[in-house]
Amino acid sequence: MTHVNVLDPGASPLDYYGFELRRHRESAGLTQRQLGEIVSYTGSLIGQIETARKVPTPEFSERVDAALGTGGLLSRLVDLVLRSQLPVWFRQVAELEARAVEICTFQTHMVHGLLQTEGYARSVLGAMDETDLDDRTAVRLARQRIFEKDESPVFWTVLSEAALLQGMGEPSMMRDQLARLLALEGDPRINVQVLPFSAGAHAGLTGSFTVFHFDRDPAIVYTEGYGAGHPTANPDTVKDCSLRYDHLRAAALSLKDSAELIRRVMEERYAEPGDSVA
Repeated sequence: MTHVNVLDPGASPLDYYGFELRRHRESAGLTQRQLGEIVSYTGSLIGQIETARKVPTPEFSERVDAALGTGGLLSRLVDLVLRSQLPVWFRQVAELEARAVEICTFQTHMVHGLLQTEGYARSVLGAMDETDLDDRTAVRLARQRIFEKDESPVFWTVLSEAALLQGMGEPSMMRDQLARLLALEGDPRINVQVLPFSAGAHAGLTGSFTVFHFDRDPAIVYTEGYGAGHPTANPDTVKDCSLRYDHLRAAALSLKDSAELIRRVMEERYAEPGDSVA
């Protein structure tokens, strides 16, 4: 166990966050338990975060900032902390997501991480590996904060029908995930289209990919394998994937028809016991 007196604030963003949390708590004359009672968390959790053994969440940071009058310090630090907890190979992708003005992604078998619910994310991340699952889930969900920015990116996703049918966890969890997609229907900056099985052979048979567009920089294509990411700005690759994406979007159902299919799958495949399907 790391002792608070030897915590090095320069060791990592997580250590620095813990150092600042402890410093501001002690300046306020509060014990860990007292601060926990104020912000509705346990004193044990406060201690774990102060000693860099637990990853803070944005909600935790906002509550502590308000309680200690830090001027929003921890809320500004938490994004850096969460990004530092991503796998090394994925950190560049998180930076691309944060900088992009438009994100166009095709997904063959699961909902993109930027649209996942907590339950869905836990199921995906917990497959084959449940170590530090709470922290890894929090880190994934924190990426979705890009949609809270004043100038959030335009997000387009073409989602294979297979992703709707691939059950992750309990039926209720899948129902919640599909309900999340339906809740986005009226948001012009987040667009979900479904590529139905009836489309047959299509331009995305090679696999999932994402194209990031920026204000001034060249577009970047990102593909992913087991434990490795592959971003590239190669003009030929970007041109090819951009063309493929245009064809995928044309072959997919309209936004309205996509929502209808999602709703139908949710009600028929993942209905709660006792639900009646119209």
